[in-house]
Amino acid sequence: MKIFSGFNIPQSYCNSIILIGNFDGVHLGHQKLFKRAREFKRRYKCKIGVVTFNPMPKMFFNKKIKHFKLMNLPQKIYQFKKQKVDFLINQKFTKNFSKIKAEMFIIKYLNKKIKTKYLFVSNNFRFGNKREGDTNLLRSYEKKCNYKLIIPSPLKKYNKIISSTEIRKLLSRGNLSKANKYLSRYWEIEGRVQKGRRVGGKIGFATCNIDIGNYIIAKPGVYSVKVKLDNLKTKINGIANLGFRPTFNQNKILLEVNLFNFNRNIYNKKIAVEFIKFIRREKKFKSVKQLTNQIKKDIRVAKTSLK
Repeated sequence: MKIFSGFNIPQSYCNSIILIGNFDGVHLGHQKLFKRAREFKRRYKCKIGVVTFNPMPKMFFNKKIKHFKLMNLPQKIYQFKKQKVDFLINQKFTKNFSKIKAEMFIIKYLNKKIKTKYLFVSNNFRFGNKREGDTNLLRSYEKKCNYKLIIPSPLKKYNKIISSTEIRKLLSRGNLSKANKYLSRYWEIEGRVQKGRRVGGKIGFATCNIDIGNYIIAKPGVYSVKVKLDNLKTKINGIANLGFRPTFNQNKILLEVNLFNFNRNIYNKKIAVEFIKFIRREKKFKSVKQLTNQIKKDIRVAKTSLK
């Protein structure tokens, strides 16, 4: 898959099937869209291209939103490759870009620059300065700009539309199993192992500490996890605490992972933590002994869920 940082792309990538969106999570609803795009690719012999924006416009306009993403860019690129996307336009979202009028975006960017042939968007897609553009505007420019607009119906499960917003809600409520079903894989956080205060080691449970960056904060608590190491090629079972460590009076969200039967030094190494099962919510213990007793129970539960 070829990656471009803007709309100036080679002619060989023009006249393609274009999907526009954030595609946060690349969940089942997105996968339905990609499946339809692949059908068009087979029928019309076109490449599939994705247009996405970095940072996500919602985070750009509201600087207070810190923990929002279901995935980072490398994870997104990996999922795009799995969906057989031929190229990605990862457009930097800036103040100047946000001021582009909706009509100008269609005429200059979608038509003149990349010569879009088939355009896939969701039914609630908005774009352009002050979000003035919508699917009705895109439809009105179809003939003039020589593209065909496709708006697949959203995917529903259990009378709910599968969306990134819905998955964020599920994670924040601790409904990990349903979130994982909607993603069609385990939700994961990727990051580098940092040096912490070594509190876990002192109480007999050494942990890897990962700053969760811009990831959504799932329900604080204890999870059984699988951790990918060695360029994400090796998987190790473990248990994780996502939260504020109230027993030790911390106020910063942190992901701490205890790996089973593992004693290698992996400081500053990149790892990915797959969330398998939500075990219990985070709580404050009266003593370290109470905490260690609970951790032993949690580990037994985690090992059972990972069999």
